[in-house]
Amino acid sequence: MAVTTDMPTVRAQAKWVRTSARKARVVAEHVRGRSVPEARAVLAFTPRAAARDIERVLASAVANAESRDDLRWRGEELYVAAIAVDEGPTLKRWRARARGRVARIKKRTCHITVTLAQAEIAEAPAKPKRGAAKAEPKPKPAAGPTPETTTEEPKAEEKPKPKRAPRRKKTEEAES
Repeated sequence: MAVTTDMPTVRAQAKWVRTSARKARVVAEHVRGRSVPEARAVLAFTPRAAARDIERVLASAVANAESRDDLRWRGEELYVAAIAVDEGPTLKRWRARARGRVARIKKRTCHITVTLAQAEIAEAPAKPKRGAAKAEPKPKPAAGPTPETTTEEPKAEEKPKPKRAPRRKKTEEAES
């Protein structure tokens, strides 16, 4: 994901990270759009192994931003503008199987790219809560007779179903 705005950005990239891109993307979703201190806290408590790799790339990007003399950014003022996890080359290995056959083992790699921008210039878009966008207002009931206007008698309350009798415990005499 490339940021296509006019604001300056800083990025860091880690190549040939020994984890699959699919597993690293799950962790990257938690960090995208967050401020740097918040992203560090999320990654510190994420139990997945890819979180450590993404945390190292994030720290490198912050160091890149702080070391540039023309920007003079501080790490607390930045947010993760974009984070991309692309597939790298796959290492192919072999494992012996039964009857002289072999099975291919694919050791996947990925490239992680973190892009940071300053939060004061443009605020990061707020991530919507899951299910918040899907919430729709309940439809209004169709116009028709209401219970107050009907002349029918109300239905009698249904009787509760009788409870099942408890199971009897087997005695020693009955087993023999």
